[in-house]
Amino acid sequence: MHAFSLALTPTSERISAAAMKQEIHPTLNPVIFVDGQHEIVTRSTMKSGETRAVNGVDHFVVHIDISSYTHPFYTGKQRLVDTAGRIERFKARYAKK
Repeated sequence: MHAFSLALTPTSERISAAAMKQEIHPTLNPVIFVDGQHEIVTRSTMKSGETRAVNGVDHFVVHIDISSYTHPFYTGKQRLVDTAGRIERFKARYAKK
């Protein structure tokens, strides 16, 4: 199983808490998103009836169908775009005018 943890440093927590207006933002809960094979440990506004302790902290467990690990169209690779062919066609079309 792969687990990813999003952790904030104490300094960033103090800065963001001081800069935010009080009582208008939702509470962020510790959450584990599970897609069957992978787990993502983070914070979210989501809750569930199932909990699991991680490092002594209870996290809500949210089961999801698709994540960035299992999305069928996500390959992690960039595709090259044929910009040279497009530019040549544009120049050929408007060179006549």
